[in-house]
Amino acid sequence: MEKTRLTPFAKILIVFGIVGAIGYGLYQLRGSSLATKDSVFGDSSTTTDAKSKDVINVGVVTWGGYAGGQYFNEGFEANSKSRFLKDYGFNVNFKVIDDFDASRDAFKSGDIDLMWATVDAFPTEVAGLAQFEPQVVFQADWSRGGDAIVVNRNIKNVADLKGKKVAVAPMTPSHSFLIWLLNAGDLKMSDIKLVEVPSAIDAADAFKSGNVDAAVVWSPDDQDCVKKVAGAKILENTKNASHIIADVFIAKKEFVDKNKKRLQQLYEGWMIGAAELNQSDENKKKAAGILATGLKMPEDFCYNAINNVRLATHGDNKNFFQLNSDYKGVTGEELYNTMKMKYDELGYKTANVKSWRLVSNSDLVTNTSLSGSENDAEEGATFNVASSTDAKKEAISTKNVSITFNTGQYTLDENAKQLIDLQCVPIAKSFSNARIRIEGNTDNVGLRESNVALSKRRAQAVVNYMVTEYGMQAERFIVVGNGPDKPSKGCEANDNERCKAKNRRTDFELVSN
Repeated sequence: MEKTRLTPFAKILIVFGIVGAIGYGLYQLRGSSLATKDSVFGDSSTTTDAKSKDVINVGVVTWGGYAGGQYFNEGFEANSKSRFLKDYGFNVNFKVIDDFDASRDAFKSGDIDLMWATVDAFPTEVAGLAQFEPQVVFQADWSRGGDAIVVNRNIKNVADLKGKKVAVAPMTPSHSFLIWLLNAGDLKMSDIKLVEVPSAIDAADAFKSGNVDAAVVWSPDDQDCVKKVAGAKILENTKNASHIIADVFIAKKEFVDKNKKRLQQLYEGWMIGAAELNQSDENKKKAAGILATGLKMPEDFCYNAINNVRLATHGDNKNFFQLNSDYKGVTGEELYNTMKMKYDELGYKTANVKSWRLVSNSDLVTNTSLSGSENDAEEGATFNVASSTDAKKEAISTKNVSITFNTGQYTLDENAKQLIDLQCVPIAKSFSNARIRIEGNTDNVGLRESNVALSKRRAQAVVNYMVTEYGMQAERFIVVGNGPDKPSKGCEANDNERCKAKNRRTDFELVSN
């Protein structure tokens, strides 16, 4: 039988058929790959995965202060309902990494693009992150009850902490809070017996086990400690200490430079979400449901967690980055620089870490325009006129400030004003929800009635300066003139010049509102 020969045209058809089959196979393979990527988000309408350049990965912890972004994202994982995707065209993925070291490793390796931090403790981290040129790009919240110090029945005020065992996680927001509280009570870290623990959770365990007299803990562990330790109470928390712990997000400079527009849009959406939560309890409840799923915690825990912070708005961020010339409250730079010095004094070698100007980047805030009162900065606390009860209420802390006056005078000189600036104002601004009692005291030289009147005028002079110079609310202050009736311990007799000088003092006290 004669073999059949293929014509040139037939050969061409066969070649085209083979090429087409290969192309179809590759097309099917690509479709399967995309379907696998879609499954990362559980929604077939999403076409990118967590490693894609279309996703911003944000590292967070179990905390209510990031709810603005998670609410705007309609969840923790990237999804088709996300307003980041709908409004701006990119995905956001929140990764919960509660272990501190693991979160930093994820940032260094690039597994997360934005990393949480608190400005108060950030000076202790800057040197270790130097090669990545970390940038503070926006503020997420102020702690408002999320951090607290619990104490046993024998401790009634900050002064009673002297010589006591206090559990705290070093170089964390808890540590920062303790530093500020001791300073407000005229104590140093060396005045207490510091018990270092890995975390605030461990601090709570140490307190409940009876191993320490006090502990700096997170909410709701503060309530749990009070419930389980007879006679225990919350000495102070960040409801009063309102401007000490500021959660922010950090990005590598290289990432910021390459993603300016997208990061600005992330910030804008996050701020819109935060404003909506601040304005509506129903929205907070919705956010609590989102957090409950993402954090695997009960909804009531998540709802309380949101209420234990001030979710920062666009206006708050403008204040934080000093873009509002009228703002006289605590700024990021002020907090960063203060804690840099305080941690250095404790031996953590932070004095030479990079300046705020080099670790902060306000471009996202500057390039965003959000109108409407919901985006305004937080208004300060409102106080009623102090009552006679407030004048006698036990102080949380007392700081003795040696403000000197000329004999028989109550006018502040420049030295006195500078002393108030350095010793009183930072505490007043940081504990902005607490009342302040200013008590004037004298020695026993002269008539008692005259000294009482003079000491009250001197205390009022201090108040007038803080109201005029720093815009603090006059009703916040309690003015007391003790005259010679409240001498310093050991100097009751006023029998030498040293004691007389010690008794001519002004007491600066924090009192619960």
